[in-house]
Amino acid sequence: MLLPAPALEAGPAPVLDTRPAAKTPFAARLLPSLTDLAFLMPLFFIFVKLTGTHILLGDGDTGWHIRTGQWILANGRVPHADIFSFSRPGAPWFAWEWLWDMLFAAIHQYGGLASVVIASLAIICLTSAGLFRLTRRKSNNGFVAIAVTLLATGACSIHWLARPHLFTQLFLVIALHITGRAAGDGTIVARGKLLAWLVPMTLLWTNLHGGFFVIFLVLLCYIGGNLLNAALEADREKRAQYLRFTAPWVFTALGCFAVTFINPYGWQLHKHIVQYLSDTAQIDHIVEFQPVNFHHPTSAYFEPLMILALLTALWDARNRRFADVFLNLGWLHLALIAQRNIPLFAIAASPLVARGVASAIDASRDARVARWLRAIAVWFSTSSTEFEETDRIPRMHLLSVASFAFIGALLLTPRPASAKFTPAYDPGSYPERALGVLRTEETHHIFSDDEWGDYLLYHLYPSKRVFIDGRSDFYGDDFNQVYLDLMGLKPGWQKTLDKYSIDTVVLSPRFALTSALKISRDWRVAYDDGVAVVFRRTAQGRSRLTRSLVSSNEGSIRDRAITNQRNTDRKITQPGGPEIKTNQDHQTKYQHP
Repeated sequence: MLLPAPALEAGPAPVLDTRPAAKTPFAARLLPSLTDLAFLMPLFFIFVKLTGTHILLGDGDTGWHIRTGQWILANGRVPHADIFSFSRPGAPWFAWEWLWDMLFAAIHQYGGLASVVIASLAIICLTSAGLFRLTRRKSNNGFVAIAVTLLATGACSIHWLARPHLFTQLFLVIALHITGRAAGDGTIVARGKLLAWLVPMTLLWTNLHGGFFVIFLVLLCYIGGNLLNAALEADREKRAQYLRFTAPWVFTALGCFAVTFINPYGWQLHKHIVQYLSDTAQIDHIVEFQPVNFHHPTSAYFEPLMILALLTALWDARNRRFADVFLNLGWLHLALIAQRNIPLFAIAASPLVARGVASAIDASRDARVARWLRAIAVWFSTSSTEFEETDRIPRMHLLSVASFAFIGALLLTPRPASAKFTPAYDPGSYPERALGVLRTEETHHIFSDDEWGDYLLYHLYPSKRVFIDGRSDFYGDDFNQVYLDLMGLKPGWQKTLDKYSIDTVVLSPRFALTSALKISRDWRVAYDDGVAVVFRRTAQGRSRLTRSLVSSNEGSIRDRAITNQRNTDRKITQPGGPEIKTNQDHQTKYQHP
């Protein structure tokens, strides 16, 4: 039996205030608001609950992104071939996030990693504030909205890194603002005008981060919701109305899709992204693509949000709000299979969860429950309404501006009083103290794990190149398997070191390969500080390498190919600045044997 047909694009009824507008006292505009609290919430998490700036610099990818941007600024074009490795020099490469790279490389010129961290913090804080405003509009209850935003912020902290994906989180919030308003508008023309804003945003999104396809998942939820309602609707006129209301969403999706081809790589970018996301070998080995780890500290925020999202989805399904059901359950599914999707789920689900919680509280005032429970519900609703009247007064947000400026000043201070405010890679997790050894002329071809490869590119490029770095899509399955076999000491691992003329190895002591090299007669320890061990070839090892290259007839050709540098590469300067300490374990992008 079909359920009763809901109002089209059902949502919370707007609250109309018919009272004459009163002039807002200027002093009230200076007071902090819940929006300020939402804006500052990420700063509290990062600098109080977490370990400060090295959370944002906890992934070496930031380094090669910055170097890519510097190369673009120096050469006036986007790279189409590899510029970083000696193992695959000149191979085709897609710099997906070229616009982020160039933008943050320019920011880096004026403040180093401190400016990169500040800009990343600004994006995170704006995302949090925007999510709160969206959640409050959906639920019409500030108290519920700020509580749900707190859960979402805690869940998002799992992927707070100074990388291009932060723009995808911000743009998802903006997209949900636009689609939410469009879904509540009664005319096709008005919906089309609102949704049209998504087209230029998608153009910008495409060139900032490869996650631009998220906009199509959102639009498909609304298209699918309308089509499913049309299929279930018994009334012919209402069914036709659902189909007519689908048109603006379809045209918007087509417009957004068209502008995604305006990028330096054209349709090849789409092909490359599809191949990357459908590559099971990549997904099986890259850490951030692994399923949710419920032992992670962020599960304290993710789990209650997940439960509330499931309950809300059931309620929305009963009321035939299928677009919201798809948004909730679709993103929950993606979050469960890949932990990097947890922030996107938290953002998409929060407004719907807040609406459900607020509605449940309102309903309990007249429900047949214990008197004390009804009394709490009445008190909460009354208090929320009274507080909303004050909190919705337009503010100048001086607290947000002053607090963020203070944090920014601490980050730009040459010698911050606390390590939490030192914007640099953690020397307890990266080979910072080994850089002096690696910069010498004795070093030609360095082997390290993929995560340290990113770090070495930031500090040593263009004078040194690396065997592998975090661009897993560039290296491909076959090469990545060679790397994993080498790290796992599979038979033939010594031949791999010879094949690529590797003369220097820098690794953490925790790897099995480090232990194997320590007992090998072909290698000697040149440096060891407990964080990084640097190996050089012994005389026997150099002799072995020479015999291997002669027998393979590759030596002279390979050396000339991989040491050839473009003059424009030398325009990129070496970074400097202090580093910070942490006790966090260093993690690579790959799950090593």
